[in-house]
Amino acid sequence: MSCFSEYRDIVQEGELVLLWVSRDNIRPVVMDHKETFNTRYGSFAHADIIGKPYGSQIGVMTKSSNKFGFVHVLQPTPELWTHSLPHRTQIVYTPDSSYIMQRLNCGPRSVVIEAGTGSGSFSHAFARSVQKVYSYEFHEVRYQQAFKEFEDHGLLRENVTLTHRDVCQDGFTIKDGDTTSMPLQEREPTAEIGATAIFLDLPAPWDAIPHLSKVIAQEGKVGLCCFSPCIEQVDKTLEVMEKHGWINVQMVEIQGRRYESRRQMVRTLDDALNRLRDIKRRKLEGTERRQRALEAVGPEAVAEEMARVRAVTEKSKFNPFGKGSRVKEGDEHYTWKQVTKVEAEIKSHTSYLTFAFKVMDRTRDSDKVDKILASINGES
Repeated sequence: MSCFSEYRDIVQEGELVLLWVSRDNIRPVVMDHKETFNTRYGSFAHADIIGKPYGSQIGVMTKSSNKFGFVHVLQPTPELWTHSLPHRTQIVYTPDSSYIMQRLNCGPRSVVIEAGTGSGSFSHAFARSVQKVYSYEFHEVRYQQAFKEFEDHGLLRENVTLTHRDVCQDGFTIKDGDTTSMPLQEREPTAEIGATAIFLDLPAPWDAIPHLSKVIAQEGKVGLCCFSPCIEQVDKTLEVMEKHGWINVQMVEIQGRRYESRRQMVRTLDDALNRLRDIKRRKLEGTERRQRALEAVGPEAVAEEMARVRAVTEKSKFNPFGKGSRVKEGDEHYTWKQVTKVEAEIKSHTSYLTFAFKVMDRTRDSDKVDKILASINGES
């Protein structure tokens, strides 16, 4: 069983786990009782992690700074793997992948074609949710890396077939003699795929679309999504989709923002008035000191004299409008309200998503329709 589909309670020797160091630092580690996981916050022996429940916080005391550091032990999921995987190419992040799977109507009976494999981020999400995944990668080194990764994760033993192929030139049919993970006994001169959903993450998807009619399901509605970073690619893809009978075309762009929940001090009119009084008082004190220095030494030596006799100015009390002594968020001496803060820059945009659908067999089976109608009328 794959570690991405079989859930366990306790960490075992040899298992792949994800160690949460910080929000932006999640590390994949295979458990070995002889090894140690080193971070800037301390060293964590695998032996201290093995046998602990998933979700546990593992803490150590650093010798140099005598401070407490910790990591969390997490079960691998496609969403967490997206944040921790080694990047071989640009990847599909969860905001895009979840929307794509929903639009393509992916479910337990779906058969999906994915080209190209890349870093395998979307492959893991597909493998968890659909019946069968046929993934294609034209780059030989990336194919070998993905093959080992999928094999280690148990995906090839379950529902993923990985093939080394340039689908733009050679199409999607898997033939005997191809470099593929498909077992030899399952290969045919032209392997039947019958895909119900297709995802193309290619530089030139318009070259691959003409080959799809040979491998998609002949009955039912088939969905296609092209993942393109440039609007010029979308334009060329639309032309080929229309030529080959793909309809209901729509292009969307996913832009996500991260909202941070925090508390903000309630600012009142009295706070503003007190701040203005404090500013006025400080200006008056500074003017008076300068006047005294001018009368004492003359205009030429005012700066030196003021530096020599500069009075110690009383520090401002906390200023709710910005500067001043720092107050810890949530201090019970002040009134707070719950607010959200949005990040200034959008970081989740990756590409344009172009969706289209096609029905190969448009003939109507009258006998089948009559039976369905009869069964509905009988129930009513």
